[in-house]
Amino acid sequence: MSYKRRILAVIPARGGSKGLPGKNIKELAGKPLICYTIDAARQILDDTDICVSTDDEKIKRCVESYGLKVPFLRPFHLAMDNSSSVDVLLHALQFYAELGKVYDTLLLLQPTSPFRTGEHISGALDLYDDKIDMIVSVKESHTPSCLCSENQEGYLRLLLNGKALRRQELPTYYEYNGAIYIINIKSLEASGNLSFSKTKKYLMDDIASVDIDNLIDFQFAEFLVTNHWLHIRS
Repeated sequence: MSYKRRILAVIPARGGSKGLPGKNIKELAGKPLICYTIDAARQILDDTDICVSTDDEKIKRCVESYGLKVPFLRPFHLAMDNSSSVDVLLHALQFYAELGKVYDTLLLLQPTSPFRTGEHISGALDLYDDKIDMIVSVKESHTPSCLCSENQEGYLRLLLNGKALRRQELPTYYEYNGAIYIINIKSLEASGNLSFSKTKKYLMDDIASVDIDNLIDFQFAEFLVTNHWLHIRS
């Protein structure tokens, strides 16, 4: 599949995960987690336009054993707990610019979303045009009816459902699922962040939206694979 846009896919894979150490290359149903995302990206782009940005030699070896060259090791200051995602993206863009490869669209794919596929990415790309800043994948939120915070007196207050209505009576709310970000590079460079005024959604179901952050998430993903939920969901 080819697109008129010049698209760079960036898969950020830092080595220092605390929630689930080594998660990016932990085997999910016999395949390293990051390889699910590589497979999805390969359905859309050539390998030369897919960049795994990592600071970790083990991740680099894993990715290259899967046949995808890792173009650089990310600098230490971009691999800390408080490192900015935007700085990681701009670093990758600068690396390719110095090689004479200039892109207009950035496809950010987190390696912790194993059930996002090339079909999802293609669907999101179909919604994108140069007049907007970003397409972001979302899932329908199931928590707005009970989302609350504590006031200064220590009492809970419902944030989006002050009248304690049933969920079915509330507007539809969405939450980012972390699977797909299609970013206008000019907007990214101008703003220096991912908080844009012209952002549109690409809706995904709950299973496709699974995001692995800890061991429970990983075990749930394994359950879905081994029980064939990826094939039988409606």
